[in-house]
Amino acid sequence: MTTTACFIIVSRNDIPIYEAEVGSAAKREDAAQLPQFILQAALDIVQDLAWTTSAMFLKAIDKFNDLVVSVYVTADHIRFMLLLDSRSDDGIKSFFQEVHELYIKSLLNPLYLPGSRITS
Repeated sequence: MTTTACFIIVSRNDIPIYEAEVGSAAKREDAAQLPQFILQAALDIVQDLAWTTSAMFLKAIDKFNDLVVSVYVTADHIRFMLLLDSRSDDGIKSFFQEVHELYIKSLLNPLYLPGSRITS
C-alpha cells in the first residue's frame, strides 16, 4: 500500500487548495501519484451527488481496490476528500466536522483570500 491516508481540500472550481498525505512512502515511482489520481477521478461522482442530496457528509462514494473515498461538501461547495485504506464512518465524520471548523476559521482570517492555496 502506498499511503495510509490522503486528504485534499478542493475549491468550487476543482482546484486543490490543500493536500496532505500520511503514511508510508510509495514503493514504485508511478504509484506515488495514485492517491491524487483516485481523488481527482472521484470529483465527478461528488459533483453528481452534491446536487441530489442535502447531506454534507457523503460517506464512501468511491472505492479503488481496498481504498475508500469519503467526502464532505460545505454549503459553498468546497469539497473535503479523504482517501483511506480502512474506514470508520463515525471517526471520519467527526474528522470532517473538525476540518470544516478549522476551514471556517481560516476564512475569517483577513489575510486569507478565499480559493487560494492554504499553506500551514
